[in-house]
Amino acid sequence: MLKYLMHKFALTEQGAKDFIKTMIMNVLSNIALMVPVWLLYILVDDLLGDGIPTGHYYLFAFGSLGIIVVLGLIYYVQYHCSYFLTYKESGKRRIALAERLRKLPLSFFSHKDLTDMTHVIMNDATAIEQSFSHFMPSFYGSMISTVIIMIPIFIMDWRMGLASLWVVPVSILIVFASKRAQNYFNRKKDKADLELQNNVQECIETIKDLKATNSESEYMQKIKKNVRLVEKFHIQSELGVALFVVTAQMILKFGIATTALVGSALLIGGTLDMMVFFMFLLLVSRFYEPMATALQNLAAINSTFLNIERMNDFYDCPIQTGKDDFKPSKYDIVFEDVKFGYDKDESVINGVSFTAKQGEVTALVGPSGCGKSTISKLCSRFWDVDSGDIKLDGQSIKDVDPECLLKNYSIVFQDVNLFNNTIMENIRIGKKDASDEEVIEAAKKANCDEFVAKLPNGYNTYIGENGAELSGGERQRISIARALLKNAPIVLLDEATASLDAENETIVQEAISNATKGKTVVVIAHRMRTIENADKVIVLDKGKIVEEGNPRDLIERKGEFNKMVNLQKESSNFQI
Repeated sequence: MLKYLMHKFALTEQGAKDFIKTMIMNVLSNIALMVPVWLLYILVDDLLGDGIPTGHYYLFAFGSLGIIVVLGLIYYVQYHCSYFLTYKESGKRRIALAERLRKLPLSFFSHKDLTDMTHVIMNDATAIEQSFSHFMPSFYGSMISTVIIMIPIFIMDWRMGLASLWVVPVSILIVFASKRAQNYFNRKKDKADLELQNNVQECIETIKDLKATNSESEYMQKIKKNVRLVEKFHIQSELGVALFVVTAQMILKFGIATTALVGSALLIGGTLDMMVFFMFLLLVSRFYEPMATALQNLAAINSTFLNIERMNDFYDCPIQTGKDDFKPSKYDIVFEDVKFGYDKDESVINGVSFTAKQGEVTALVGPSGCGKSTISKLCSRFWDVDSGDIKLDGQSIKDVDPECLLKNYSIVFQDVNLFNNTIMENIRIGKKDASDEEVIEAAKKANCDEFVAKLPNGYNTYIGENGAELSGGERQRISIARALLKNAPIVLLDEATASLDAENETIVQEAISNATKGKTVVVIAHRMRTIENADKVIVLDKGKIVEEGNPRDLIERKGEFNKMVNLQKESSNFQI
């Protein structure tokens, strides 16, 4: 039962237990609310009979007082379960979602739109939270209590039971039947919402390009069109739901009419007691109003399953696992006939085999799209190979937990990602427990002192979202300082100095060379001067190794590497 609820509603185990507890509280409150109807029935029966017996005075007095106390306690626990526990569960759900994202392979993110994932984490999580605090416990509690209340009703008089309760299953079936239509309208609405969010985000990110090309007006027209579509689909969604819910609520009201008509006919025929008839009129006056609310809740629940479905996409994707006690003694990286493609129909790496030895610099070169960056990402298990194997100290890295594996890597990516924090904290990400002195020392090695000294608060200066306050070269130097601070035995440099001018590149290259002695270094570069001191150069083309060896030997062979060096020399002499 717990496992079913956990998967069905994207709950933790404790959340599933709390959900059951909340439903029970709703059932108890609904049943407790029927007690006043029973007390009123006894009171009227006494008034129409021989008067109120002395014992019944105590029953009415203590019964009324008792039901107030009981309802107060039930409502207190129900409120606690419905809201406080639900909000705690929502917090756990968001944290669990973040943990899941942390463990998912990058292949998952490559097939997901950023706005879509943000929508799931923010909007869908909020929608599920609201559903579990307001809709689901109330609906399921109402259904269970309805079944419980129906039993004594049919025992009292099955004819009147049918007359008063036939509308309940009919109304519920109508709203249930609307689920497909609701999903249709909600999917169109969500698609329009995501498209609008995508375009707004794109507009903000590319505002400089839009201004430079005088395209602001044209782009704004596109966004206005998105807004109109969002309005249209939201209205369609609301009307689509209302059509079924209002119809179901109208049918529910027919129960009052059928109860009165059937009861009157039976009363005239002498086959129904007056007090039983009165009792059923009391019941339907109390019974249908909560059911009308339950039908609205059911419609909201139908919509929630789309949110849960999107969230379960995160949980259904298998995570990367492996041993978490991996402590290699040697750091040679060995590729053995590795094949890989981001999509099944697209092959990026085709049978690559080589060894990046500890204490050596292995450079990967080749034209754009040849697979250089892919190889560096496969090295660190951002993706798993399709076939072949990658080994570190003789151990296949696919059998090692990615987080454990990455403790051995310092990585500088071509695209630098910084956080809206101080320079000090952005560098400290490389080593969380590093002292300020260690951070500053790594920053000096990466030649960060030059620009940090000009900032108002030095290393405590906030650099904006993704380092917006810094230049491209300054951002890249912070990334290099971060990698130097980590001081891991394996270093992956993906165009690490691409955004630096010639003078700074020389300084940083010297710092990197000093900091990587004795380590396994894999360098990806387009500039030949960056890899002129490499121990081994691997030339790639269309996902295959076409040349491999010492850079000087490769130049003497007059092959592909030699062509690349000559072309770069020619381009460096180009003048306007």
